[in-house]
Amino acid sequence: MIQLTQIDPRKLIILDRDGVINEDSDAYVKSLDEWIPIPGSIEAIADLSKAGYILCVATNQSGLARNYFDESTLHAMHEKLTDLVSEKGGVIHTIEYCPHGPDDQCGCRKPLPGMFKKIANLFGLSDLSGSYTVGDSARDLVAGGELNSQPILVKTGKGLKTIAAETYPTGTLIFDDLSAFAEHLRLKA
Repeated sequence: MIQLTQIDPRKLIILDRDGVINEDSDAYVKSLDEWIPIPGSIEAIADLSKAGYILCVATNQSGLARNYFDESTLHAMHEKLTDLVSEKGGVIHTIEYCPHGPDDQCGCRKPLPGMFKKIANLFGLSDLSGSYTVGDSARDLVAGGELNSQPILVKTGKGLKTIAAETYPTGTLIFDDLSAFAEHLRLKA
């Protein structure tokens, strides 16, 4: 793996995909046509990128292990995502995904921190202190929290269920959606 220049972790944002960037589905997002951005999410990513933030995606994609779609379909979805962000003037630096099912005993499937460790290593960081992990479920936030990333819960996707179940980590900040979080960072700057 090529290591990028070490960055200020306060400028690193790790996003879950389904339910944060695009609409989620209990039946899985299985095709390019089913990959539908949540209103404002693409613009939020581009705005954060233009403001100097490093945007990465860490996503469980067990639909691969379940044979609901193949890697070429997944890559097409990710290409659509990166193209849409690029059209708005932003960049997604890396997309990490776990292709395993829940019983595969891998180290990358959230809530395990494998994808987050890869992202930290990519930027020469020993942990993710100061960074942000944005998700709609507790497992997203727990995975980032393993490396000391600030948990951010959005109410889109499974976010309202996560709030109702009160399963998110202590210290989690809650926002309506990715756009609201981006606005929070803009005002904080």
